Amino acid sequence: MANVLAFAEHKDGHVGAAGREAIATAARLAAELGGVAHALVIGAPGTSERVGTLGASGAHSVTVAEHASLAEYHPDAYSIVIAEHVRGGSYAAVILPATTLGKDLAPRVAARLDVPLASDATAIETHDGVFSVIRPVYSGKAFARVTLDASPALITIRPNVFSAEAPAGAGTVEAITPTVDIQSAGLRVVQRLGADGSATDVAEASVVVSGGRGLKEPEHWQLLEGLRDALGEGVALGASRAVVDAGWRPHGEQVGQTGKTVAPKLYFAIGISGAIQHLAGMRTSQTIVAINKDPDAPIFGVADYGVVGDLFEIVPRLTQEIAALKAAD
Repeated sequence: MANVLAFAEHKDGHVGAAGREAIATAARLAAELGGVAHALVIGAPGTSERVGTLGASGAHSVTVAEHASLAEYHPDAYSIVIAEHVRGGSYAAVILPATTLGKDLAPRVAARLDVPLASDATAIETHDGVFSVIRPVYSGKAFARVTLDASPALITIRPNVFSAEAPAGAGTVEAITPTVDIQSAGLRVVQRLGADGSATDVAEASVVVSGGRGLKEPEHWQLLEGLRDALGEGVALGASRAVVDAGWRPHGEQVGQTGKTVAPKLYFAIGISGAIQHLAGMRTSQTIVAINKDPDAPIFGVADYGVVGDLFEIVPRLTQEIAALKAAD
């Protein structure tokens, strides 16, 4: 029982960074235990034709549970499929990404398997086959070490913290047709509202430009859009809860304890005071740049670079300088 299973979240057959990080993490853990990593993908018929590259992320084998009823995420159906697959595979651990979907799905899988869940892991260790997880607590003000003595060890990993690189696996793909009865489920999905498909997901971006109430009104968001465009492709816009609650920005951009957890290479906090709920969602970013007129703003306590001043003067100048550097290259 040395193999490790990763749930590979995808969108229309494309497995993003979070899903590949889960597979690579499973591959590294399985290697320590003397086993291999297996990946599980759930989706509509035909999904198996689009996931053949997961071997490059470390998957020895990829099982694709295909069913017309699984085309859209359904928490009851997905948790049943995962739990049944785990029972039939005898895995040492199951890894899921701590995305919005993963946070909703993992506790349901844990309940069906009757095992504890270690969520939002930032580090995972194995000692004599026992898994030990480091995870943030108290809104990220401290970190706890959790030892999982149940089997399998069920863990969700914080996006952008674990590397998506691992030795390539065989990547063999097998499609199965699970038994799905959504009609008898206690939950029914009636509508799904998604963000603009052309925008980079804030949870997967390597650079995030976030704004808060310091921007004063939604019309001033064009300043952040200009900075995002100057920085180049793969940059996402983020927002504090205050501006999302005010209706300035969509919930999909919210960073924080009740929004999305991000850990990009570079995080701009512009006009954000730094409430503990916001810090909980971004303090593991590799480099944090804060711009705020209040020198005592809590955000400066976690920032690597802090600029005290008027964002309406600083951001346009910063955008101009970055654009000039890009043009020179």
